[in-house]
Amino acid sequence: MIAEQAGQTPFPELADHPGRPGTTGGPTALRIMLGSQLRRLRESRGISREEAADVLRATHSKISRLELGRTAFKQRDLVDLLDLYGITEESERDALMSLARQASVPGWWHRYNDILPSWLEPYIGLESAASMIRTFEVQFVHGLMQTEDYARAVIRVGNSDASPADIDRRVQMRMTRQRMLAETDRRRVWAVLDEAALHRPYGSRSVLRGQIEHLLEMSTRPNVMLQVLPFSVGAHPGAGGPFTILRFHQSDLPDVVYLEQLSSALYLDKIDEVSGYMRIMDELCILAEDGNGTRDHLHRLLAEL
Repeated sequence: MIAEQAGQTPFPELADHPGRPGTTGGPTALRIMLGSQLRRLRESRGISREEAADVLRATHSKISRLELGRTAFKQRDLVDLLDLYGITEESERDALMSLARQASVPGWWHRYNDILPSWLEPYIGLESAASMIRTFEVQFVHGLMQTEDYARAVIRVGNSDASPADIDRRVQMRMTRQRMLAETDRRRVWAVLDEAALHRPYGSRSVLRGQIEHLLEMSTRPNVMLQVLPFSVGAHPGAGGPFTILRFHQSDLPDVVYLEQLSSALYLDKIDEVSGYMRIMDELCILAEDGNGTRDHLHRLLAEL
């Protein structure tokens, strides 16, 4: 990657997508792993999605959702597909059935289903399983780096009709996401933050001060790399908007680009699509201030508040 060639790789142990077969992620990642394995089995046998769907008495779109990990497998459906694909070896069948059982266990975010949009649920699951989260933000600080007061102010803007209790639970969920980051040394966050986000006030001046102080603290953590993209850069390749790239320990999980919209989201995992965003991310990392420059920038902003 460009940033790696420029000597800006903060986490060299994850630079080449090592793929550690012994590690596991949350249920979302496990569903994707299972679906990917079943897709390879189906294609290796020359069986179409329509033929697989006929065995399940379902539509080919259901097979597509299963293979993409967007829905959980029923044990009976998995048995029927393994029979169709000619998987008779008991150890292989048991391994896939075990993976399906693990993938059906609800994630920690399940208790927030009443306030969690269906389009956001896959991201929360993928974020929980990711080994590397690279993100570019323009409007506000990324959720994994927000203080509770700042998060509350951001959430209120996007949920003006929500009750105080709902706001509290949304804030609670965001703080839980952050604890997941703090409780493991396997997950890395590499964030580029447009300077505009640091000047946009969410809440009072004291809330913004607290947020900048929190960013300074986070920038010292060994599993966090924070870079500010200053106004002085001018035009840059990230002008199209914010995005997040998720990378996983598991070698059979592709990188995923997450693009959030007002009331929906896009998940991209095709190699050419992901590569395009990865190039932009690398270019932004080169243009942005390095770790020391970012901390100096944050200290200057604090002095002005």
